[in-house]
Amino acid sequence: MKILLANSPWYKKGFYGVRAGSRWPHFELDMTDYMPFPFFLAYAQAILKKNGFESHLIDGIAERITLDEFFGRVRDYKPDVVVYEVSTPSIEHDIRVAGRTKEEMGQETVIVFCGPHHGMYSEEFLLEHKEVDFCLQGEYEYALLELLETLRDNRPVDDIQSLIYRADDSRVVINQRRPLEKDLDRFPWPSREELSMSRYHDAPGGIPEPSLQMWASRGCPYQCIFCSWPQIMYAGSSYRVRDVKDVVAEIKWCIEKFGFKSVYFDDDTFNIGKPRILKLCDEIKKSGLKIPWAIMARADCMDREMLEAMVDAGLVALKYGVESGVQEILDNSGKSLDLKKVRETVKFTRELCVKYHLTFTFGLPGETFDTIKKTIDLAMELDPDSLQFSIITPYPGSAYFEQLESKGYILSKKWDEYDGYNKAVIRTDNLTAADLEKALKMALKRWRGRAIAKNLKRDPIGTSARVLRKMISRKK
Repeated sequence: MKILLANSPWYKKGFYGVRAGSRWPHFELDMTDYMPFPFFLAYAQAILKKNGFESHLIDGIAERITLDEFFGRVRDYKPDVVVYEVSTPSIEHDIRVAGRTKEEMGQETVIVFCGPHHGMYSEEFLLEHKEVDFCLQGEYEYALLELLETLRDNRPVDDIQSLIYRADDSRVVINQRRPLEKDLDRFPWPSREELSMSRYHDAPGGIPEPSLQMWASRGCPYQCIFCSWPQIMYAGSSYRVRDVKDVVAEIKWCIEKFGFKSVYFDDDTFNIGKPRILKLCDEIKKSGLKIPWAIMARADCMDREMLEAMVDAGLVALKYGVESGVQEILDNSGKSLDLKKVRETVKFTRELCVKYHLTFTFGLPGETFDTIKKTIDLAMELDPDSLQFSIITPYPGSAYFEQLESKGYILSKKWDEYDGYNKAVIRTDNLTAADLEKALKMALKRWRGRAIAKNLKRDPIGTSARVLRKMISRKK
């Protein structure tokens, strides 16, 4: 049995899609190079290899290949089973890709959908889409292994947890979800050998590239109503960690194998559990690793001693999710982030010369134009090295989606509009979709104006000349 795991190409004119490995699937401009590592697919392949399955992994998005080139590779490999990681914004495209797979490879080819599209965790999905044979709910690596072992041995699939399938009488059966794997050290290191590792880019603070993306933990114990992976992939607020010695061993092996120059820990929330973080820092130093690294962190979980230890072990940059400048909105959204602590943390982060990226979003419960102004004011006050403003995009399966739908505030179920960049698919009690889109433009305009002003202050002649050239080119 030959297994193909794939992140299929996903494009629109001038943009490429970001899907596998992203908590926020969306389109990026062709001129950019951001690309997350497809963790679930890579872990799944490592598990299949460990258990004797012949498999192949194609990341058609990272390689920027066309669909025709992708299907050329599929034909060359001749898989018996094709496993696609899918997402909400890409799902209509993913269904078309599944249909073409059947057309090109034969109807007997088994198609498995995995990933954070909650809409496929239903009876209706398989009833409507005959192109897809099976769906797996949530964290799917070991459920996929069990499914493939069962198919290989020609046994019934009835008892496979997390599986959604068609019974012999054409009914769709949704099995109970599989409990999360408690021991992350049971997972082998993710497969990287078949992937073009230099194509994965997520480098906070401009850390040197090529940069290794990896996980030291999974999940988050907090309960943000809008966050998709904890709710959809992990079905709750679980938090699991790896042994720090295994983490450092993986870093060392990857550096020797692929020549990485930095590491980015793309954990849901990296800096939970101070004793573990201090132990990891000690392990990095004992290993002799001299490599810069960055993390995804929570500001109110950080203290100065922890950050100093991380800096001493090589940390140079991080990301903090702030989301709103109003405490009541953070509390109502389940994030419960202490803004006083955020200000303190950002202060000592700056003092320790760690570059920091902040994220903010508009449209959480209680949002008004006044709260948006306060959020923008806070973003300017905190003065990050880089930031992200977005419109909240609640994915189906999240608590916030359910809240908004119960009020009639979900304005679109055209899933390809769920990117949070320029398009609002919701309204709130106080703001229309147009208001949210206006707020995003206002925030970006103010941030860009501030950036130009700061550059002018540092380099008045050079910056003025560059701005003038851009103005002239636009007029042309």
